[in-house]
This record gives sequence, structure tokens and C-alpha cells, in this order.
Amino acid sequence: MVGVIEFDPAHVVGTGGAIGALLRQYVSALVDVKGYPTGTFTVNVLGSFALGFVTFLGADTTLLLLFGTGLCGSFTTFSSFSFETVRLWETGEPGQAIGNAGGNLLGAGIAIGLAWALVELLA
Repeated sequence: MVGVIEFDPAHVVGTGGAIGALLRQYVSALVDVKGYPTGTFTVNVLGSFALGFVTFLGADTTLLLLFGTGLCGSFTTFSSFSFETVRLWETGEPGQAIGNAGGNLLGAGIAIGLAWALVELLA
């Protein structure tokens, strides 16, 4: 009988976190626009879709730790989103600040809905 390999949850999360942090840097560098936080918006929307997709597929606890807590947790960012929104407001760009806040929240919500719809379509 083949035994089940159990991984230490901290190592699983750490591995996912390392991968997510690297991906975040690469994606942000590809899409960043000077003066507007498109990198943060992009990773938040993509990460919301990815986490929604894996969750709706019914991933087990270890996969959710690796992919959800680790990878998506370090790939997405609420703190940068919050800071950048406040910074836009403070630098005299209230419209962009409101657009950034609304865009991140709406984009993430739509991404999760699309992930759910895709899983339903595949099922």
C-alpha cells in the first residue's frame, strides 16, 4: 500500500508564497504604467480569478494552502492597493483614486464570477 505524503503546512504556504511573489514582480513589470497602479490592479484581478477557480473546483486543503494562501496571497495585494489609492487622492487625483478603488473591487468580483462560470461550464 502506498502511503500518503503529508507536507508541513508552513512549507506548503512558503513555497506557494515564493512562487506568487516572483510572479507578481514579473506581471507588474509587464503591465505597469507610470502614474497609475495598473500592476496592482492586474495582479489583484488575476489572483481573484485564480483563487476563485481553484476554490470552485473543490481543491483540497493542501492545494488551497499552496495555491490560495501561499501563491495567491503573495501574488495579490490589499496593502499596495490601499496605499496607492490613498496616494492618488493625496496627490490631487481623487477621480483616479476612486476609479482605482472601484476598479479593483469590481474587477476582482467580476473575475471571481467568471471563475465560477468557467467551473460550471467545465462541470
